[in-house]
Amino acid sequence: MGQGERHLLNETRRHFFNQCFVGLGQVALGSYLGGRSYGAGLPKVDNPLAPKAPHFPAKIKSVIYLFMAGAPSQFELFDYKEKLQQYSGEQIPQSFLEGKRFAFMESFSKQVPKLLGTHREFKRYGQSGQWVSECLPHTAQVIDELAFVKTIHGENFNHAPAKIFMNTGSPRFGRPSMGSWVTYGLGSESEELPGFVVLQSGPRGPRGGALNWGSGFVPTAYQGVPFQSGGDPILNLSNPGGVSRQRQSETIETIRKLNLDHLQETGDPEIATRISSYEMAFRMQTSGPELIDFAQENANTLKMYGVEPGANSFANNCLLARRLVERGVRFVQLYHTDWDHHGGGGANLNEGLDKVTAEIDQPIAALIRDLKARGLLNETLVVWGGEFGRTPMGELRETIGRNHHIDAFPMWFAGGGIRAGQTVGETDDLGFSAVEDKVTVHDVQATILHLLGLDHEKLTFKFQGRQFRLTDVGGNVIQKLLA
Repeated sequence: MGQGERHLLNETRRHFFNQCFVGLGQVALGSYLGGRSYGAGLPKVDNPLAPKAPHFPAKIKSVIYLFMAGAPSQFELFDYKEKLQQYSGEQIPQSFLEGKRFAFMESFSKQVPKLLGTHREFKRYGQSGQWVSECLPHTAQVIDELAFVKTIHGENFNHAPAKIFMNTGSPRFGRPSMGSWVTYGLGSESEELPGFVVLQSGPRGPRGGALNWGSGFVPTAYQGVPFQSGGDPILNLSNPGGVSRQRQSETIETIRKLNLDHLQETGDPEIATRISSYEMAFRMQTSGPELIDFAQENANTLKMYGVEPGANSFANNCLLARRLVERGVRFVQLYHTDWDHHGGGGANLNEGLDKVTAEIDQPIAALIRDLKARGLLNETLVVWGGEFGRTPMGELRETIGRNHHIDAFPMWFAGGGIRAGQTVGETDDLGFSAVEDKVTVHDVQATILHLLGLDHEKLTFKFQGRQFRLTDVGGNVIQKLLA
């Protein structure tokens, strides 16, 4: 009887629910260790996060994905439309709305929605001549390092399913996230830290929560690990009072022996994850505090990012992202929330937008400059975007805002393998739909994998009798985006 058959034979209802609802410790520390182990002479457990060969030569080693949760308005940031300004306040032609659905239909059904021009001042910057608004003065200074895709097309106009779709390639719960697919395909070059790290800032977490960085049906070793930018990077990482490091080491070794016996008996791969999670936690008691010790950075770097030591801020997370890729972490995802500017209360395109853009503008420009100065930008891909865009029409609310829009919205990319300073795709005069180079979410995912040396059609995992992949049955590499 093989290991797989023994695993099925030993599977019980208790085991099933134990695996479905992974404890906080496993979620936080479910990364394998390579190299050193504590039980001398004990059998070694294969390290699934050991570096693996790509399908073809890669352009980059790591990804930093800046996810603007809530969906930024492109019309207040990067997408200046003269015709939208000209016809602001007029009803949008009915032909644009035929067959379309929006997140808040009641605000558009009371009367035909009116076009809304921006009151933000726009200028062209850099040799590329890209439009940038007054909201992002720091980003404007690094604009020639960025490449824009203006015509991303989504499939879901509500936040949670749209975020999950952007991250997993499917609006259905339980699929592996992009970072999980990447670490499953390539492993990680870091022995001291997880291969996929998640950093969060803003007043709340992203809708959809851990489903956005979960491992779905691939082993839990590949799920995202949420870090904090102050104190212990992971909660409860430090020893409790009265527990010495020697005592802890002996405990881990004893537990490891017991788990190895169970692994040999059942062949359950999640036991191997459990074994290594204990060892990773032990190592991270040293590597974790060192990672977030910004005292190692010079004063000019801290000032450039706008860092506040110990704060849970986007600025701190951007600096932390650079330190993570320096240490070989494969995929780092930053979520910054509060972009849902419909026009209700403070969630508007006036002070609401001013607040959130001020939080992200300086740190993003600093991240691009810092990566470039350290020779890391050529081997790192930086991605910026939300789950969808905003309508060229305003909403009938107390203050100025826009509805969700999936027909065309922008993302930008910077780093290795990207032809910087260009724009891919063009929208119509009102910014409603793509008229040139329509790009799907699966195209974006295929392109990110391609830059990492992965063929999105070959990176598969068999589950429930079929081969699954991040891009499902779609996806084409955005060739115009590539250098």
